[in-house]
Amino acid sequence: MKYLQIITFSLLLFMSCKHEKHTTIEIETDLGNIVLELYHDKAPKTCANFLKHIEQGTFKDASFYRTVRLDNQPENNVKIEVIQGGINSEETPFEPVLHENTKQTGILHEEGTLSMARYEPGTATTEFFICIGNQPELDYGGKRNPDGQGFAAFGKVVQGMDVVKAIQQLKDEDQMLIKPVPFSIVSVGSTTLYNTL
Repeated sequence: MKYLQIITFSLLLFMSCKHEKHTTIEIETDLGNIVLELYHDKAPKTCANFLKHIEQGTFKDASFYRTVRLDNQPENNVKIEVIQGGINSEETPFEPVLHENTKQTGILHEEGTLSMARYEPGTATTEFFICIGNQPELDYGGKRNPDGQGFAAFGKVVQGMDVVKAIQQLKDEDQMLIKPVPFSIVSVGSTTLYNTL
């Protein structure tokens, strides 16, 4: 009887779990690798856009080229800390992606958050950034961008924040790295999470 109760409890626990598949991306740099997890369930359009660029080879000659620290943004009243990467070009093979703000997705700009760089809402294409520390001014309603729409967060660093922080500390001129850090995407995979409800 006790054995039957254990089996029943195990089945109920399994059935009460929510299965979520996340894509993992591994970025290789000379300073080390960064592993990212993309949140398809919360930001499907932004994740699909990012993966489409990976599949099409858009990031072939990409690099981390910008560092934003507290000491190199004297013109900004609202300061943030991020590194930015991508192809650093306005020419892209696909149309910009629809803006999925943090109010819609619930993904906040915290330590290691992966997010899209943009000008106006709905103009993000290939450029992305990674947060160093919590950056609430990049969320919906934040003051870093005057339109208050924030930026489209869509994933998080799960390994390699030490690499992100090392890139942030490299020498720059007006936030642009004197020696950009080239990167290549060496693997794309998936993980399944089991979250009890």
